[in-house]
Amino acid sequence: MKKLSFVLVILIFFTSCASNKLSYDKELSHFQYPFEVNTFVLRSQNQELDFRYMDVGNKSSKKVALLLHGKNFSGYYWERVAKELVEKNFRVIIPDQIGFGKSSKPRAYQYSFGQLALNTKSLLDYLNIDSVRVVGHSMGGMLASTFAVEYPKITERLILINPIGLENYGKYAQAKDVNFFYNIEKSKTLIKARNYQKKNYYDGNWSPEYEKLLIPLKGLLNGNDWDTVAWSNALTYGPIFSENLPSRFSEIKVKTYLIIGTRDKTGPGRAWLKEGVKRKLGEYKKLGRLTKKRIKNSTLFELKGLGHMPQFEDYLVFKKVFLKSIL
Repeated sequence: MKKLSFVLVILIFFTSCASNKLSYDKELSHFQYPFEVNTFVLRSQNQELDFRYMDVGNKSSKKVALLLHGKNFSGYYWERVAKELVEKNFRVIIPDQIGFGKSSKPRAYQYSFGQLALNTKSLLDYLNIDSVRVVGHSMGGMLASTFAVEYPKITERLILINPIGLENYGKYAQAKDVNFFYNIEKSKTLIKARNYQKKNYYDGNWSPEYEKLLIPLKGLLNGNDWDTVAWSNALTYGPIFSENLPSRFSEIKVKTYLIIGTRDKTGPGRAWLKEGVKRKLGEYKKLGRLTKKRIKNSTLFELKGLGHMPQFEDYLVFKKVFLKSIL
């Protein structure tokens, strides 16, 4: 164990040194994604925006999976899941939402999950896809749920992997101006990001695989566009706190699968609760079971001992229930 810890320390040290040489622009132009990246020119809110996406697998397959990323990542982290699905003869669509990854980061944009769902539907229309199995992780779960409500005819089934939004954060957390989140993002460092993920995602553990997920952030922090990225990141907090997703769960009519790592404690707004609020945000063991009751025709898979990133913490355990959900 001591030898393994020493190796990780050395790895992080040399990776950190190498990261000083990394420099990415706001659209990660020189960061290599696992599959070819395409561009859909999206006309939205009086702007032309580059909506980037990956489209992999059998283009003629009737089985199409739509993979929606979380807030702290973009489409690149779906690589292993996408390859698994391609082996099962899926066509896999992996967008970087506007404001994330390789997609445009407009200075002014009215973010809502309804808008992001509309953008995603526009992409699917552009690709002539009329039926998808929608998968959302973390913030992508809020988007996936909204998509399923807004577009039930195109949604075959809904798979939510440790989604946030299982409780109404706006009810418990103080309202904050976008500058509050901008200042948080501006003060971000690689060490802070690693420590946050180590504590909140991986139960204090770390591995080379987790470190790889930080490569885009390393380059962005070293680049000249971090101010633009930080502002974009700040804007995208808005719908997380302003939209009451649980109030819409009764509107979800498609077959839904909840994959919940029960160790997860992710609770946006926990650090700025309203005065007098005693609620503990992010109790996923309770939230998963409560959400199953709220969404008719839903199945809950509880992954004991895993947290917010079950697809990375223990892929084999995750894979077993994921394939049951999507096949």
